[in-house]
Amino acid sequence: MTIVDLTRDLVAIPSHEDETAAGDHIEDWLRRETDAEVRRDEVGNVIARTGRGEETLALVGHHDVVAPGDSQVTDNGGESTDPAYVVEERDDRLYGRGAADMKGAVAAAMIAFEAADPAGELVFASFVGEEVGGVGARHAIERGFAPDYAIVGEGSTGYSAPGVTDVAVAHKGRRGSTITASGESAHASEAEAGENAIYRATDAVDLVRELEPPSIEVAGETLAGSVVVTEIEGGSGWNVVPDRCAITVDERTVPGERAPIDRVEAIPGVEWTVDQDLPPMRCEDEAFAETVRDAADAAQSGTPELVTKPHATDAGWLAQAGTQPVVCGPSEPGEAHTDDESVSIDVLERCTEIYRRAAEGWLR
Repeated sequence: MTIVDLTRDLVAIPSHEDETAAGDHIEDWLRRETDAEVRRDEVGNVIARTGRGEETLALVGHHDVVAPGDSQVTDNGGESTDPAYVVEERDDRLYGRGAADMKGAVAAAMIAFEAADPAGELVFASFVGEEVGGVGARHAIERGFAPDYAIVGEGSTGYSAPGVTDVAVAHKGRRGSTITASGESAHASEAEAGENAIYRATDAVDLVRELEPPSIEVAGETLAGSVVVTEIEGGSGWNVVPDRCAITVDERTVPGERAPIDRVEAIPGVEWTVDQDLPPMRCEDEAFAETVRDAADAAQSGTPELVTKPHATDAGWLAQAGTQPVVCGPSEPGEAHTDDESVSIDVLERCTEIYRRAAEGWLR
């Protein structure tokens, strides 16, 4: 089966609300096409193992997607009660929800997993729930999924130069949090009788604006964090001193330090709650990163570089658990989550070769 055929099959299967059918297809293919030990865990992750050795390399992806646009779904003219995703091939690209993020990379990893003569133990893993906080990766890690190394097939094409598939050795994380200010309501004509929660919240905003987010130097680039107030909600009427105000904060984190947002709790009546914390990633093993870069160099005419990514991926959860991960995949900046999402067929073939070469060479 070609990379185009397998990617087409995977992209056509809806998996934004329920990943079961996509997981079934991946599991069935691996059982049919490989001699690997294949299992499906309680949440729907598909994990396969082949080869032997004391050290393990995992090819990692996810088969869930974000909700499709109307143009990306078809009921085959009313002939089917089970809608499918539209998949189109034109201009040497495959179009469809999940083509770039990241069923194309999953297909490339599957074919490489089947074709490789691995240097050690080789693992294929396709997780569920990446788009909703890394549910599948976290579940697997909590139950012992612990490869020594990993190549996560999220997008790394076009970061150093157009069309070049690079190797990302670090990426930002995301911490989403809420600052809640409490006060005491009163009639606005007697404002001094109350305690204005919005005023307390704006004091917190002023503090957040003064924070200096940390940054690190990786692969000759500056990976800089950020802290941004993105939403504010409070008050119940034009003539009422508000007793509550909530602020949403989007923070992009880097490996190491975090911005000290907790300082807002020194303000009377202010609490800070972390709602989501997607960890950043940094590969500390330079030799492994160079091995994958060498595989990428051999698989294309362009010259790949070690780069950084702004987006959180499942590589963050793996790094947090002790794995040395890199990110290398076909998706280009601006392709994921769009109504005209697409992936280059040439780059899919390239990534298949990168994964195969890396699987065969990372210990040699």
